[in-house]
Amino acid sequence: MDKNQNPTNFSVSDIRDSFPIFKEEIDGKTLTYLDSAASAQKPKRVIDFISKYYLYHYANVHRGAYSLSENLTSDFEESRSIVRSFLNADSEKEIIFTKGATESINLVANSFSSLMNPGDEIIITELEHHSNIVPWQLIKEIKDIELKVVPINKDGSLNIDKLREFLSHKTKLVSLTHVSNVLGTILPVREIADLVHNNGSRLLVDGCQGIVHQQVDVKEMDCDFYVFSGHKMYGPNGIGILYGKQELLDEMPPYQGGGDMIRNVTFSKSEWADLPAKFEAGTPPIVPAIGLGEAIKYFSSFSIKDILSHEEDLLNYAMEKMSSLNDVKVIPAPKLRCAVISFIVEGTHPHDLATILDNYGICIRAGHHCAQPLMEILGLNSTARISFGIYNEFEDIDRFIDALKGAKRILA
Repeated sequence: MDKNQNPTNFSVSDIRDSFPIFKEEIDGKTLTYLDSAASAQKPKRVIDFISKYYLYHYANVHRGAYSLSENLTSDFEESRSIVRSFLNADSEKEIIFTKGATESINLVANSFSSLMNPGDEIIITELEHHSNIVPWQLIKEIKDIELKVVPINKDGSLNIDKLREFLSHKTKLVSLTHVSNVLGTILPVREIADLVHNNGSRLLVDGCQGIVHQQVDVKEMDCDFYVFSGHKMYGPNGIGILYGKQELLDEMPPYQGGGDMIRNVTFSKSEWADLPAKFEAGTPPIVPAIGLGEAIKYFSSFSIKDILSHEEDLLNYAMEKMSSLNDVKVIPAPKLRCAVISFIVEGTHPHDLATILDNYGICIRAGHHCAQPLMEILGLNSTARISFGIYNEFEDIDRFIDALKGAKRILA
């Protein structure tokens, strides 16, 4: 494919112009940002939107009887409505603001586990980020439950037959990633949801990568919980979302106690507020939540089909270029994948490679990507990783390939 051909009906050049950071240089070199899987850059529209609230509109929410607070409360709740619509959830009551996907998973782990008994089982997969492993290990120790891990196939896809085999009457929850942050593996969430629900179990989906690289409709997926972080979808950090089916959230006890999550408090007992307040103790991340709403509006201004088509073309172009390089080994990944390439350069530590590429203005990730168990399964300590966002262009890949060749000469 001609790298100068625009594969979609939106302008990547115009998109890049809306991100101020791409006007900057790294030691006189064009910034080439290939680490969106870790955190995405922010468009000026979102930055200005957030700044405006801190400059002119800030107050606390839900408590003030003055117009500044009432107006901010309205905007805060409007952002919840934007998230609900974006996910196609039934109600704003199903949208819980957290500080990130990690807190969202911990909320479910701590609250849902109260509905479990010793000997019950949680199922995860070998593809998981630490944030979808460690919370369940902590609960395992507290509740004396079992934790099962579904293996992957040699190509990095999930072994669905093993998942089917693992499901039993003891299985209370299956918790898995939507898209792997290491391999880009896309899991067949709806197929898995049918298996899980036919077994009488519940399904949590870690959508940190899926939210920006897949069409997300929680009703079509039929997941019971879906979590994601704002900073990976061109919004601020410090804000995350937990979607949960209302009947489940109603049944679960609060995760934290404090102000705003109560209806009535005495020294002898307290009564919980209705959803979503029940799970939002204390002063919430007000401006980040509002900023997330604006980021979703920005992201939604593009066709998801255009975004996915563009990212697929970037992925294929990068794979073609990398396959022509000696000593560069791309980690095996299934055909159903997106936006992420993990690789190693023979004889070179990924951290050394990333440090040298930084001298070329190239930003990549190096390490275990918060997936140490998966690295062990792959027989690796770490990999280098490139990942794409809507602002990446074919020239980014060309600069990366040229820098990679230069780094190989230095490290040879």
